[in-house]
Amino acid sequence: MEQIKIEMLISMMSEKLPSDKLMLVRDQLSRLDDNKLPIIQSIQYKDPTTLLIVSLFVGGLGIDRFMLGETGLGVAKLLTCGGVGIWTIVDWFTVMGRTKELNYQKFAQIAI
Repeated sequence: MEQIKIEMLISMMSEKLPSDKLMLVRDQLSRLDDNKLPIIQSIQYKDPTTLLIVSLFVGGLGIDRFMLGETGLGVAKLLTCGGVGIWTIVDWFTVMGRTKELNYQKFAQIAI
């Protein structure tokens, strides 16, 4: 893939992927064929900031976990009222990192 396309993709995805894996993403993109570019661009990445806002307002109901595809943990969080609030507070600090990691896993499944 051309370097300019790689840089464009990196700049578009940098907020939604873990910063420690951006060099790995750049390397994987450089080895990718141009025919996979539309597939990479069509991935629906979750916005970490949106998940943080959801977690702040309705995180005690487990909605942030449901949005990340963690249905079992979402139900557990709902039934325990966010782990009596403790689980909710912990999630406020970890939800952005978990969202970025989920986005990277989506990317890696297609790029590999």
